[in-house]
Amino acid sequence: MADQDFEPRIVAFFCNWCTYGAADLAGVSRMRYPANFRAIRLPCTGRMSPKFVLSAFLKGADGVWVSGCHPGDCHYIAGNLYARRRFTMMNRLFEFMGLEAGRLHFSWISSAEAEKFQKTAMGVISAVKDLGPASWLDKQPVWPKVA
Repeated sequence: MADQDFEPRIVAFFCNWCTYGAADLAGVSRMRYPANFRAIRLPCTGRMSPKFVLSAFLKGADGVWVSGCHPGDCHYIAGNLYARRRFTMMNRLFEFMGLEAGRLHFSWISSAEAEKFQKTAMGVISAVKDLGPASWLDKQPVWPKVA
């Protein structure tokens, strides 16, 4: 059970064309959601490497969220389909390594779906918060401690 004061640190890898646009639209629309994640913009989720995810966990992330275009709507034709295959492989790999299932998330959010972005962000943060701090790897903190 997680500590009530625990605030998870989540690294989010977003597609430049879709999910990053939805995050921008949510901000412009003044939709509220916790700011527990650091967004990293990728040209396409097809560019996502398992090394990026592992590096995020090694550097202190409690969760990772990867989000891109809906299948069939990729600006790079099939990049999100490659990302889906990689995500399936990453889930199996991290499960084998002992990572809890709720620490790695994947979603499809288009640039016009600000409300879906808000709900998904809150769901990812809630799921990782329920798991508590990630203690399965020796980590080097990526963010400074805030008093």
